[in-house]
Amino acid sequence: MTEKIKNFQDLRIWQKGIEVVKDIYIVTKKFPKEELYGLTSQMRRSAVSIPSNIAEGFRRYHNKEYKQFLYITMGSCAELETQIIIGHELNYFTDNDKIEIIEKLKYICRMINKLIKKL
Repeated sequence: MTEKIKNFQDLRIWQKGIEVVKDIYIVTKKFPKEELYGLTSQMRRSAVSIPSNIAEGFRRYHNKEYKQFLYITMGSCAELETQIIIGHELNYFTDNDKIEIIEKLKYICRMINKLIKKL
């Protein structure tokens, strides 16, 4: 028997999104200070928007609106992945950090696709 999810915090995609936020904050702390208002800020905003949009969509209670927020979340994942690649090209990311975070983003996108199909 499956339990109905009553809170967005119970969603694995939301939890994984929070992990990505923490990862991005840790990695961007090491970025050069001149990036504080550039790539660092942009990456943090992109990362935070992932679990935020999942939560907001969940609270909308209408599948059409929920799906729209999930699509926005997928866009934020693509945006963040692009920024990670840029950061890696600028030698701000280790290969390992890049691979690890991008794998989490791909996992989130797969989970979102499955959720959209179920709604």
